Amino acid sequence: MGGFFGVASKNDCMFDLFFGTDYHSHLGTRRAGMAVYGKKGFDRSIHNIENAPFRTKFDKDVNEMSGCIGIGCISDYEPQPLIVRSHHGTYAIETVGKINNLDSIVNHLFSNGHSHFLEMSGGDINATELVAAIINEKDNLVEGIKYAQEIIDGSMTILIMTPKGIYAARDRLGRTPVSIGKKEDAYCISFESFAYLNLGYMEERELGPGEIVIVTPEGMHTLSEPGTDMKICTFLWVYYGYPSSSYEGISVEGMRYNCGALLAKRDDANPDIVAGVPDSGTAHAIGYSNASGLPFSRPFIKYTPTWPRSFTPTIQSQRNLIAKMKLIPVHDLIQDKSLLLIDDSIVRGTQLRETTEFLYQSGAKEVHIRPACPPLLYGCKYLNFSRSTSEMDLITRRVIKELEREGKFTHLSAYADPETEEYKEMIGRISKELNFTSLRYHRLDDMIESVGIDRCKLCTYCWDGKE
Repeated sequence: MGGFFGVASKNDCMFDLFFGTDYHSHLGTRRAGMAVYGKKGFDRSIHNIENAPFRTKFDKDVNEMSGCIGIGCISDYEPQPLIVRSHHGTYAIETVGKINNLDSIVNHLFSNGHSHFLEMSGGDINATELVAAIINEKDNLVEGIKYAQEIIDGSMTILIMTPKGIYAARDRLGRTPVSIGKKEDAYCISFESFAYLNLGYMEERELGPGEIVIVTPEGMHTLSEPGTDMKICTFLWVYYGYPSSSYEGISVEGMRYNCGALLAKRDDANPDIVAGVPDSGTAHAIGYSNASGLPFSRPFIKYTPTWPRSFTPTIQSQRNLIAKMKLIPVHDLIQDKSLLLIDDSIVRGTQLRETTEFLYQSGAKEVHIRPACPPLLYGCKYLNFSRSTSEMDLITRRVIKELEREGKFTHLSAYADPETEEYKEMIGRISKELNFTSLRYHRLDDMIESVGIDRCKLCTYCWDGKE
């Protein structure tokens, strides 16, 4: 995961940079950083945010750093932004994406005379440092960025800050968004389009796939035109994106209402109330309730004052425990009730099974589960957005493996088609294993209709395996 924010202002940019970056805290929980360029040159600060929010860790920095140009990021992986000195001059760089062919690129760079890379604490190479090394192979930054986009297998959105301005490059197939905001004395660059609204910016436009621009306090100029092909991540609307954002002109909250409405259209359950797993299932549940006429309710509340971020801690067993501890029951809304519960997705199934057991223990009569997306069958190979480290962590793959042990060998595509017997048997087994009263996933065709963008422009790999 990761989010970014950049500012080019005629005045000091630290206030906007601080809060604009902070507005991306839902996209990462491990590292955060800011870099600025001002009268004293480049300045940078990076902190670990695993045990404290961004604002707490950077409260001192925002009063000590100054500059008219700055970039900031939230990351689940490598520390960034980095400050690099090369034949291009000195620049700061940060990235969001995934490099599948990292080893082959490293070997290529070593064979071309690159001397070394710094290892991070886990032994990995910092992907942002690698991107900088690729860019430095070329004669100028724009050609270097194009080269990086060309040879990286995966995706890579890049921000580079120089004394003149900020180069912003959306990844080649636009898998992640880049939005440009504008106000009287500044321009900004943001992953989330809502992040600059309260700072006084209005949306200028979104970058197209592979587009490269330079942003200065005076304006924005395109340096490389966008491509025609796009594969933006559909899961951004379903789960990862913040409700008040929009991508490609499509509102995240609006899409989630559409999801719930189409789930209701195909459903035959007759529960007493409809509820969303807080917070990611709430908007889907509102859409379901509005379309079905069934009352929306909140039978449990997420306690967030001291646990504001749903991804922490990083150890899965501890995350499961924290997720359970966050949910506080409202017994009057659960006792003897038939509940229809909508979650954004089912990954491992552990948390949802515990939530279901928790509802039964609190007096629920029935718990019907309606995930807002189709069954996840493949780990994401294009972004670091997957909440699963291995495809075999997915409950779908574990159930399919059990079916194979029973001699039922079927291509995975059969389990992605809701009309097949294989799909129905997989769903039945998941429902039984997780102790649901009933289980019905959102269909892929309905989910795509919920977005309202041509299917060819959406990445649906994690559901259907199609690249």
